Amino acid sequence: MAAGRLTTHVLDTANGRPAAGLTIELYRLDGDRAERIRSVTTNDDGRTDAPMLAGEEFRPGRYELRFHVGEYFSLGGMPFLDVVPVRFAISDADEHYHVPLLASPYGYTTYRGS
Repeated sequence: MAAGRLTTHVLDTANGRPAAGLTIELYRLDGDRAERIRSVTTNDDGRTDAPMLAGEEFRPGRYELRFHVGEYFSLGGMPFLDVVPVRFAISDADEHYHVPLLASPYGYTTYRGS
C-alpha cells in the first residue's frame, strides 16, 4: 500500500484568516475525462479533516483540485473569481503532496507545500 497522501488548505488573504466553509473537489484526469473522486468542505482552520487522497486511492497520475472560491467570497456580491482549478501530477505514491491555495476575491496563488 502507498504511504503517500494528498492534503490541501485554503487561506483567505483578503481577510487574513483560514477559509472556513470553502468547497473543494478532487478529480482524477485521464485525457479529456475527469472523474470526481471527492468533494469536501474546509474546517475552521481552512483545512480538510482528512487527506484528499490516501491509501489505495493514492496513485501516480494527473489530478485537479477545484476550489469554489466564488461561493466563499459571494457574500459581498458577485465575485470576480468562481472556481479555481489547480492541475498537478503525482509521480511518487510514497510522497506527501500538499497543494495549498492562498485566495482573495481577485487573485490566488498556489505551490507545492510540505
